[in-house]
Amino acid sequence: MRSWSRGFLGVLYLAFLLKIEGVKFHRSEHTERISGSAGDVLEDNPVGRLKVFVYELPSKYNKKILQKDQRCLNHMFAAEIFMHRFLLSSAVRTFNPEEADWFYTPVYCTCDLTPNGLPLPFKSPRMMRSAIQLISSSWPYWNRTEGADHFFIVPHDFGACFHYQEEKAIERGILPLLQRATLVQTFGQRNHVCLKDGSITIPPYAPPQKMQSHLIPPDTPRSIFVYFRGLFYDVNNDPEGGYYARGARAAVWENFKNNPLFDISTEHPTTYYEDMQRAIFCLCPLGWAPWSPRLVEAVIFGCIPVIIADDIVLPFADAIPWEDIGVFVAEKDVPNLDTILTSIQPEEILRKQRLLANPSMKQAMLFPTPAQSGDAFHQILNGLARKLPHDKSTYMKPGEKFLNWTAGPVGDLKPW
Repeated sequence: MRSWSRGFLGVLYLAFLLKIEGVKFHRSEHTERISGSAGDVLEDNPVGRLKVFVYELPSKYNKKILQKDQRCLNHMFAAEIFMHRFLLSSAVRTFNPEEADWFYTPVYCTCDLTPNGLPLPFKSPRMMRSAIQLISSSWPYWNRTEGADHFFIVPHDFGACFHYQEEKAIERGILPLLQRATLVQTFGQRNHVCLKDGSITIPPYAPPQKMQSHLIPPDTPRSIFVYFRGLFYDVNNDPEGGYYARGARAAVWENFKNNPLFDISTEHPTTYYEDMQRAIFCLCPLGWAPWSPRLVEAVIFGCIPVIIADDIVLPFADAIPWEDIGVFVAEKDVPNLDTILTSIQPEEILRKQRLLANPSMKQAMLFPTPAQSGDAFHQILNGLARKLPHDKSTYMKPGEKFLNWTAGPVGDLKPW
């Protein structure tokens, strides 16, 4: 029965290849403009629309941390570092805090890695509290709004909840002192305690130069139908299974490990980036958090992202038409993934590829050095500019207090 099934799948795969042969899924240079306001928003120039004051903190909050571990520059959380560097020389920076629309506190709270490169979020709350205590006691601007005109980059798995496991992140909640601030974070999931209203969801950091160095000729055929490399089970942190990725990755493996349409494995080859450029669909399932760098990589390499993460809030969702460029599959529908993807018409696949080929789409997902017009830095500034002007509720009335400085886990209250 199993051999018959594999033979049938082989015939199905051949039929699908014949179906798309006439369409030729190459890495086409043909692009399609993003229609409507989304395309215009991606090309907005934030210069002249806002001014940002950058607090000058002692180097122990940023530069010295990076000096101890240069790996932080290439980690998926590195947006906090590169955003700081960008703002220091940006045209939106002001040295006069009285004219600032926004205030930025450069804290590298994710640059604390294990020997294996995994993030340790446990010091982050104390570090962030310490920085806020410093700016509130050294400048008058935090106290006049209790942070409502301040923004923070918090690219942890679950943002300002500062934990990599969802259950514990939910238990912690967002750091109380950040309740009024605007959070710029990679984590995004609707109706979740770790995503508060007004947050700006951004892509994780992926090294632009590294990806550029792996580009292959644009006429290379896309001969892989579905591609994925990564964990299906996390035996170290979820030995019983079912909790990691809410079982979605396990379902991918159990249902499609022998399906010839699916090139999936835990191995991470040196040709990983090249393989994505040879694929039509790239799976972007949730892991411990709903997001991962695969989303950025798929967009950059023109591989249609298959997003498997219920209720995910995607980067710059007010500017990038994710429904048009990706495929959304509910976690419960993973067993039907082959049927879902093979039912998409070739013309629709080509349209998604043309949209993905649009340079402004790719640019919005990257944090390049030096910065470039329309990149992720500018999309963050556009998001902040769209929140202006601040309304009256931003400013505290005389004697009014909102934040509780002693709230939160006891361990977070210890000095840093």
